[in-house]
Amino acid sequence: MSNKIKHYLGDKDVQLILGTLLRIGVLVSTAIVIIGGVVFLSTQKNQTVSFQNFNPEQAKFSSVAKIFTGLKTMNGLAIIQFGVLLLIFTPIARVVFSIFSFLMEKDYMYVVIGIIVLCVIITSLYLDIAH
Repeated sequence: MSNKIKHYLGDKDVQLILGTLLRIGVLVSTAIVIIGGVVFLSTQKNQTVSFQNFNPEQAKFSSVAKIFTGLKTMNGLAIIQFGVLLLIFTPIARVVFSIFSFLMEKDYMYVVIGIIVLCVIITSLYLDIAH
C-alpha cells in the first residue's frame, strides 16, 4: 500500500490565490487599456472632437463580437474596451474560483451561494441591468 498524502488548499492558500488573481487581472487590464489609449491617440492625432451632442447609439464597440472584430484591426477603442471587459471579468473569475475551492472543501452551502452570485452577475450583464 502506498501512503498518498492528499493536500487540499487551505484558507490562506485560497486567499493568496484569489488576491493574486484579482491583482493580476487589474494589472493586465490596466496595461491593455494604456496600450489601447496609446494606439488610439497615435491614430487620432489631427481629429477634432465635438462634445456638443452625445449620441450613445453611435458607439462602435458596444458588443463583445464588435470588440473582438476591432481587436483584429488593432483599433485603439476596441483595445480599450477589451481592457475594460477584462476588468469586468476579473471578479467573475474570482467567484468561479471560489465556487471550485468551496467544492473542494465540500462546503456546499457556499457553493450554492457562489452559484447564485454568479447567476446574478451574469444575468445583470446579459440583460444590461444597471439601475
